[in-house]
Amino acid sequence: QVQLVESGGGLVQAGGSLRLSCAASGSIFRITDMGWYRQAPGKQRELVATISSSRRTNYTDSVKGRFTISRDNAKNTVYLQMNSLKPEDTAVYYCAARLPGSLKYNYWGQGTQVTVSS
Repeated sequence: QVQLVESGGGLVQAGGSLRLSCAASGSIFRITDMGWYRQAPGKQRELVATISSSRRTNYTDSVKGRFTISRDNAKNTVYLQMNSLKPEDTAVYYCAARLPGSLKYNYWGQGTQVTVSS
């Protein structure tokens, strides 16, 4: 079982920055793939960024060059640094974990709201 708790959301002006954090419970964090998803009102949840247990990263095209995902295995925490924020980045951001051998993300946090004003 993995529990995830996000923090760091808030209101920011366009062009600003935020850093989201996701603290994970359990001793298996270092072998778990992690991801950030987001869901805007009236839209489907979309994948934003992922980081594997070997620290390989992947980003959706709309955030490439602006967002950076990282992890600190000593702190069981994954981060999403978001720079040059745009109003279209406004959404609830969710942290997710995928256990080894699983094809999909099994565990989810409660979400944190990010609002970017124009």
